[in-house]
Amino acid sequence: MESVQPTEPKKSSNRAGIIIALLSIVVIIQSVKIYLDYNDKAQIIEQKANVEEDLAGTMQRLKEIQTELDQKIIEIQKLGGDVTELEQAKAEINAQLKRNIAKGSKAIKELKDKVEGYEELLKIKDDEIEKLQSVNKVLLGENKQLKTQKNVLNDSINRLATSKQELATKVAIASQLKAENVIVMAVNSKGKERESPFKNRQLEKIKVEFNLADNKVAPVEGKKIMIRVIDENNQVIFDVAKGSGTFMLNNKEEFYTAQQEILFDNTRQKLTFFYNKGSEYVSGSYTIEIYGDGYQIGSATFEVK
Repeated sequence: MESVQPTEPKKSSNRAGIIIALLSIVVIIQSVKIYLDYNDKAQIIEQKANVEEDLAGTMQRLKEIQTELDQKIIEIQKLGGDVTELEQAKAEINAQLKRNIAKGSKAIKELKDKVEGYEELLKIKDDEIEKLQSVNKVLLGENKQLKTQKNVLNDSINRLATSKQELATKVAIASQLKAENVIVMAVNSKGKERESPFKNRQLEKIKVEFNLADNKVAPVEGKKIMIRVIDENNQVIFDVAKGSGTFMLNNKEEFYTAQQEILFDNTRQKLTFFYNKGSEYVSGSYTIEIYGDGYQIGSATFEVK
C-alpha cells in the first residue's frame, strides 16, 4: 500500500513567513516614516525658533535705531541743520514697530533691508553732524570776534556820547547868563531914589537894576528874565494883576514877582525892573533873586525898617 506525504503544514509555514516578512517591512517603513516625520518636525520647530529669534533681533535693532534717531534730531536741531529726513525715518519706524510683522523669511528680509537703510542714514547724519559742528565752531569764533569788535565799538560810542554830553553840559554852563552890578533902590511917589535900608514912606516902588555880563558862548536869542522878591519867611511877593506869574524851577512850579522878555545881544545890556507892591512892606530883610532860562543868574538884598 502506497504512503501519502503531508503538504498542508508546509504551505502554512510559508504563508506565515511571508506575513511576518510583510509585517516587518510595514513596521520598518512606519518606523522610518515616524523618524522622518520627527526630524521634519524638529527642523520646522528649529526654523520657526530661528525666524522668531531673527525677527526679535531685528525689531530690537529698530528700537535702538529709533533712540539714535531721537538723539540725532536733537543734535542737528541744536546745530541749525535740517531734520526733515530724520523725522520721516522716525515716523516710518514708529509705524513699523506698531505693525504685526509676518514671520516669514521674505518679510524679515525686507525688514532687515530697511534696518540697513536706516543704519546707513544714521552714518550719513553722523558725517553731517561733524560738518555742522565744524561750521558752528568757525561761526562761534567769528561771532566772538564780532562781539568783541561790537563791544569795542560800543565802548567808543559810549565814550563819545559821554564826551559829547560833558561838552554839551560845559557849553550849557558856559553859556549861562550872569547878572552883574545889581542895585536895589526904593522909589518914592516923587520919583526920588534911596538905597537900602528903606522906610515904608519912602517905598512906593522897588527898582532893581543890573547888567547882563559879557558871554561869548551864549547865543544871541530871546530870553525871559524874571525877578523874585522874597521876604524873611521865604514867601514870594507876587500879584498876578501886576504882571506876576509862575515858571518851572527845579521841576517845580514857582511864582515870580516880575518879568521881561528881551533879545540878548551880548552887549552888556542894562535891565531895569520896577515893582509896586501896593501896600506896606513888613519890616525885615528881603532878597531879590534874578532868573534866566530857569536858573538863577544873580541876587541882592534890601532891608525895610
